[in-house]
Amino acid sequence: MLDFRKPVVDDKQWVDECLKYVNSFNCEYTFGNIFVWSTAYRTKICRYKDFLMCRWGKDSEFMYSLPIGKGDFKDAVNQIILDAESNGVTPVIYGVTSNYKKLLDEHFDGKFNYKFDEGYNDYIYSTEKMANLSGKKYHSKRNHITNFKKNNPDWTFEILNENNIPECIDLHTKWINNHADDEDYSFEFEAVLTAFEHYDKLGFTGGLIRVQGEVIAFTFGERHSDELFVTHFEKAPADVQGAYTIINQEFTKNCLMDFEFVNREEDLGLEGLRKAKQSYNPEIFLEKCVAVYVG
Repeated sequence: MLDFRKPVVDDKQWVDECLKYVNSFNCEYTFGNIFVWSTAYRTKICRYKDFLMCRWGKDSEFMYSLPIGKGDFKDAVNQIILDAESNGVTPVIYGVTSNYKKLLDEHFDGKFNYKFDEGYNDYIYSTEKMANLSGKKYHSKRNHITNFKKNNPDWTFEILNENNIPECIDLHTKWINNHADDEDYSFEFEAVLTAFEHYDKLGFTGGLIRVQGEVIAFTFGERHSDELFVTHFEKAPADVQGAYTIINQEFTKNCLMDFEFVNREEDLGLEGLRKAKQSYNPEIFLEKCVAVYVG
């Protein structure tokens, strides 16, 4: 049986080595994402030979990641199947993109059924387009930024670091207090606090916007590969017009231009979030599915 345990910061080195072999732009496959959400999702990780495996949930609700690394992929998947069966649950693998679906079908012909849910697909954008916001498609975005700058002429952008992180926590605390009745937002806040606690060790990159010296928006994420950056968190007050738009653009312009793409993760089926993500016209809408082993 596989030896799953909760991830710790010191796992980053070997996990990152495995993730070099990931053949997908899937937002889940960064160490920071795995680590900061480990409490909320009850994440455990396992090193099997030269593969990383993740397991989420507990008891009868186990769900697994694909094995990511180098070596015998079929053997690694079989180990997942055995681990699930030894725990009395159906083997279920989450976040399967089309290339990995082909690989599963190649090695396990007819033994997996696939379930799709658009709410868990990733929105992936061109950093150049996000930075420039050129053309008719982005007319409303440019208007939001123009209005923000007009209403807040003393705004500034800053790189996120250990000195200004406490101000970001204060901003998020105010934000979470307005959503105290939503358990999902509480889980998110816990993940953000974990991220800030280990910010440098996790290799995060972020930025913030100030108005009259006060932090009114922040965002951060991490490198996925040479081509892709993943933005994990972005917070701003809803009543400040253009705050989300300007932190998005300024962070992209100042921090992400070495990447071709930025993955801004899923919409989780939330209508407001879906509308916001679609409004930026993604280059790639990365379809992910759940593979259910039927034997």
